[in-house]
Amino acid sequence: MVMWTLLVFVVPQQAYANPDAIRLGMSAPFTGTSRNIGSELYRGAEAYFDFINSTGGINGRPIELIAYDDQYEPELAIKNTLRLLHQDQVFTLFNYVGTAVMSRVLPLLEKFKDEKAYLFFPFSGAQPLRSPPYDQLTFNLRASYREETAGLVNHLVDTGHRRIAVLYQGDAYGRDGWVGIRSALAARGAKLVGEATYRRNSHFTDSFVPQVAILERSTPDAIICIAAYAPAAGFIRDARREKFKGPIANVSFAGFDNIISLLQAAEKEDGRDYTTGLINSTVVSDYADERIPAIREYRQLMQQYAQKKPHAPLETDYKGPAFGSISLEGFLNAKLLVTILRRMGKDPVRADIHRVVSGIENLELGIGAPVTFRGSNQGQHSVYYKTYQDGITPISDWARWQR
Repeated sequence: MVMWTLLVFVVPQQAYANPDAIRLGMSAPFTGTSRNIGSELYRGAEAYFDFINSTGGINGRPIELIAYDDQYEPELAIKNTLRLLHQDQVFTLFNYVGTAVMSRVLPLLEKFKDEKAYLFFPFSGAQPLRSPPYDQLTFNLRASYREETAGLVNHLVDTGHRRIAVLYQGDAYGRDGWVGIRSALAARGAKLVGEATYRRNSHFTDSFVPQVAILERSTPDAIICIAAYAPAAGFIRDARREKFKGPIANVSFAGFDNIISLLQAAEKEDGRDYTTGLINSTVVSDYADERIPAIREYRQLMQQYAQKKPHAPLETDYKGPAFGSISLEGFLNAKLLVTILRRMGKDPVRADIHRVVSGIENLELGIGAPVTFRGSNQGQHSVYYKTYQDGITPISDWARWQR
């Protein structure tokens, strides 16, 4: 158990390379089974921050992103948060990863609420981030898991899939998605026909045959996974090996690019098809669609900055893709935070954060939909859908999923 009375040590500003920098703090998985999420989120954000720094920073001040590895483990995230707030003295927290982590970090932020310790744009669609009292401590750009799961359920039901089962991670993340699916089904006069769980930080190489067997007993015609990418891919592999032919869907946290990468490697080894019939909801538009201004900017700056430095703040063997949904989300998070910081003037103070962010209404970020925080701590509500068919492609027509 973490003691809230931990002694902390303040580092004088002159200990940093640039005492004028606006320091941001990030805790995310850079090692372990979910490391691609933290690394990609970091790469996308850093590409934009590097660009801003190259053009003079924020009102003449550079941005410094201090990132620590938490391995997608809540206890490590708590330690990292205390270090960031009291040792590194960051201006704000940014780009945290995962509902399981949030479930432990949010009470910590509540404890330090007098310090105005806000968290910007966590990689999580969980409901507690959007509900009292934590909605006063966090700001979300992405749509919620309730919106993602409602969209998946509605599209599946509309195409004739009423016997829906769920695989979910056995923690706060999985439970939040489970509630969303149940609620969406109830609104359509249906209910879950089966459910199975797995442990957080399970590996792709683990066997998910027991979970497949549990769900097969309920004879589902579609399965929705509330999972991280490694166990999601492992479950898909085993479900297809056991001859389940229906659609298998995942939410944005899984990261479709990562799922496909793992499954394609398994396809080469096994000589089987694991990538047909998959659906993934995302909270950002197609990262290949250069008709969208922010996507053009993202692709340009990723090529210009992200390839010139390590893919993560740690020296690991991880080598990420040139582009992807997760790095795009990190990029957009950084772009929006820069806009907010600019509105706060040359010497921003935490006490002004809530007022400035709450005043944002119909902000054009170049993504095709305005961002609004007035009356809410969530700026966007858009949900998109992808599948794999000769590459990862947006779903524009759901007719192919009709039973």
